[in-house]
Amino acid sequence: MTIKKNPFLLTALAILFWSTSATAFKIALQNATPFQLLWSSGLISMLALASVITIQKKWKMVSALTRREVFHLAILGFLNPFLYYAVLFNAYYLLPGQVAMSLNYAWPIMLTLLSAPILGHTLRPVHIMAILLSFGGVVIIATRGELTVFDNINSFGVILALTSTVIWAVFWLINAREKTDPVVRLFVGFGFGFFISVLYILFLKQPFWPGATAWPALVYVGLFEMGFTFVIWLMAVKAAYHAAEVGNLIYLTPFLSLIVLWLVLDEKIYLSTFIGLCFIVSGILLQQFLKEKILRN
Repeated sequence: MTIKKNPFLLTALAILFWSTSATAFKIALQNATPFQLLWSSGLISMLALASVITIQKKWKMVSALTRREVFHLAILGFLNPFLYYAVLFNAYYLLPGQVAMSLNYAWPIMLTLLSAPILGHTLRPVHIMAILLSFGGVVIIATRGELTVFDNINSFGVILALTSTVIWAVFWLINAREKTDPVVRLFVGFGFGFFISVLYILFLKQPFWPGATAWPALVYVGLFEMGFTFVIWLMAVKAAYHAAEVGNLIYLTPFLSLIVLWLVLDEKIYLSTFIGLCFIVSGILLQQFLKEKILRN
């Protein structure tokens, strides 16, 4: 079986790359501003996706997009990568990597909450219990275990990290309805996102060009957080007999991220972060279990 057809090898590769993202963000932000990281990694990811489209011979699909489809993809590009990563990178700039990363992984809970008013889904008591379980984890992480005290951490950074979960959930809800080829969708969306990010940083009149020491981390983020890894994940889901068999494995990523942050950056991992992350992931997995049970019945 080749790697293209082995969902578990592909998933392991995606997990490996995404588990290094938090560390790469923090390293990049030591030598670049959040918006420099945004446009430069966006450029690298767009070029990476262009190479994938060339290899897969999908340029005809790009040229065949209708104006309506391009408009929809432009909206997606505004949400992700532009708005999502603009908020997320600023959260990482203000918070320890472990905190920003852990809070960001609460996005499936936000997705459940938003699916009720947007899609008309019914929240059952068990769903509410799962949400409260994950929300408890958020509180533990944001207060470092003191539950009612937020003085130990940058509260605006916490707000940004949680806002990123809202943006990603909205992006996912819109993206799920799109019928265009996933790789084409990513390429065009990232192209628009890159263009918007360049206009935005020029409008703000902030320093545009990152220093030479920043570029290795910027390129790494563009290739292995945004670009190739998204494609690898799409391949893993496509190769899997059932998406759930690889989907649940992705929740190993935040725990591996903690290890990478500790090994590479020597970031002290708080016990409250680990406990809170366990709460968040437990709530998410409970929701996944309930979803699968409902589908089987």
